Amino acid sequence: MRTTLINGRLILPDEIAETGYVVIEDGKIAAIGKGEPAAPLSGEVIDARSLYISPGFIDLHTHGAGGADFMDGTVEAWLTVAETHARYGTTALLPTTLTCPDEELFHMFDVYTEAKKRNTQGAQFLGIHLEGPYFAYSQRGAQDPANLKQPVPEHYRKMLDASGDIVRWSIAPELPGALELGRLLKSRHILPSVGHTDAVCEEVMEAFESGYSLMTHLYSGMQGVTRRNAYRYAGAVEAAFLIDRMDVEIIADGIHLPKSLLQLIYKFKGADRIALVTDSMRAAGMPEGTYKLGSLKEGQTVVVEDGVAKLPDRSAFAGSVATADRLVRTMVETAGIPLAEAVRMMTATPARILGVDDRKGSLQARKDADIILFDDHIRVARTLIGGKTVATSDRTVQVQLT
Repeated sequence: MRTTLINGRLILPDEIAETGYVVIEDGKIAAIGKGEPAAPLSGEVIDARSLYISPGFIDLHTHGAGGADFMDGTVEAWLTVAETHARYGTTALLPTTLTCPDEELFHMFDVYTEAKKRNTQGAQFLGIHLEGPYFAYSQRGAQDPANLKQPVPEHYRKMLDASGDIVRWSIAPELPGALELGRLLKSRHILPSVGHTDAVCEEVMEAFESGYSLMTHLYSGMQGVTRRNAYRYAGAVEAAFLIDRMDVEIIADGIHLPKSLLQLIYKFKGADRIALVTDSMRAAGMPEGTYKLGSLKEGQTVVVEDGVAKLPDRSAFAGSVATADRLVRTMVETAGIPLAEAVRMMTATPARILGVDDRKGSLQARKDADIILFDDHIRVARTLIGGKTVATSDRTVQVQLT
């Protein structure tokens, strides 16, 4: 079966082509070009009607959507999250945990295996992101303090032995034993990430040398310039800017980070070092109201208002309710970032950070046909994963040819 997308504006690795086409065969991009395809059309033809044809969005950090959370512990919840995010342009994601009892994590590992088998209509699962439990108490945010732990080998090796699907782990690197854990994770090709940390700049620099090459939701759960015994120290935020090869992820919903900070981060790091992430909880794609952060059974109540989730006392944000399209839209319409650069932060850059850029993240021949179509306001009209349409609106025209 062949599928051809025509009459679209192609978002290519180095330019946006005003008119182009993409040919898909066996779930891969078979051909791509500007103008009209030279060969006669056959199979399924999708007229993009001048919509943008873009690589699918890749979300490195999400907890839920559509009223479900990965911590709910059911396959049905996982599929709901994946299918909800797919409607907003996400074609691949990392299911992300919260700090919780060990038995919940072990159960999540089992659910991941089954959910991945049954996930045919939603964003692909690319592995598990463990957020915690090795965090600084003072920077825990909405993480449950009762389940915070120290990174000791007998505990983290138990986690690593229980699942071969862990691909990323967010950790406060200043904790005793965290550097050793970082080196172990790097040796196993698992990405250590700096998160929910009280580390100062020098500690982050040492962590970077131990494998911590990504900052979890920059500015959230970390400090900037601080004082210790009257002396001033640069913080984790400044370390992210000073270390040229440090990647950062940002929650670009326009609330966690205002316009000025989005522009500052872009000025320092550029599109090649920034990954946009939703950090979304179950209320993504849902109306405002009261929800549970984490599992329905063990999670804590949060209030969703003003386009963000908050703790009930309004003392801190409790995860976002953003979807990937909103992140790109915010970067373009609020921060004034060029569309191609904003898309790169949601496609090619996260693919490179995760080590899957050989098959995902850009419109290139022989890569996976994870493709989305969207309009000038980044409203997603169609999502294809592996060449198969999993979500669509009425803004494209599909014709079946023989």
